Amino acid sequence: MGSLRNPIGPLPSSIYWRRRAVAAMLIVLLALLIAWVVTSGGGKGNTDDSRPNGSGPAHSITPGPASSGPAITQQPGGRDDSGDSGGGDSSSGTDAGSDGAADGGSGTDAGSGSGSGSASGGGSEGQQVPAGSSIPDCTSSALQLTLRTKLNYGPGENPKFELIAKNTSSTACKADFGPKSAVVTITEAGGDDDEVWSSKDCPRDAGTVLLEVPAGATIVHTVEWDRKKSAPKCATPPAGAAGAGTYLVEAKAPGEPVQRASFVLAKD
Repeated sequence: MGSLRNPIGPLPSSIYWRRRAVAAMLIVLLALLIAWVVTSGGGKGNTDDSRPNGSGPAHSITPGPASSGPAITQQPGGRDDSGDSGGGDSSSGTDAGSDGAADGGSGTDAGSGSGSGSASGGGSEGQQVPAGSSIPDCTSSALQLTLRTKLNYGPGENPKFELIAKNTSSTACKADFGPKSAVVTITEAGGDDDEVWSSKDCPRDAGTVLLEVPAGATIVHTVEWDRKKSAPKCATPPAGAAGAGTYLVEAKAPGEPVQRASFVLAKD
């Protein structure tokens, strides 16, 4: 017992007492830690483990009122666009699948009208360019010209002829659609092939109509005929308008083959 009170060793007794104090503090801290672990673990035992997880009462969902309106029976996708199939809206010509054209603009002394227009099928309106434009002229190998018109025209309806030009090259070019360059001629079917009307006979504006045809694109130029007859070199034409019957129309441009179509003027 004397060694406990008076530590024996080469070092001063104060050092041994400090060591004993540190050891005693460690023992006390360890005891406190064990007590805390025991008490905190016992507190968790108060929960009710007799009931499995998720066994509590489920929240009830009250359904909303049922719709009393009619069910949707139309399929999505818009209205039914079945297209026009009647003879009055059909087209005749060398390019039935080509782009359509809008109405033309300027008239002639012989009773005709012509102009450029954009087609509902995708053809774009020809952009007119000046004569001194740097855009090269379209070559016959690059330009494809086709003609289209309706098959039937009712009483009082002016026939319209669509000159459809497609540029197959990779470079934009310009083409002349003036009345004396892209000539449209009408004859009566089954007759003596005498001309009833021609765009070159007596046009009000005989100048050039240069239209740009973009590379790989299609433009449309429309010529309208008001059923009046014409005569070459502005001579006096036969009296009266063209009557009911079947007619042939031809379109001819420099370097391009003749394009033909037929149409009918209905009786009053």
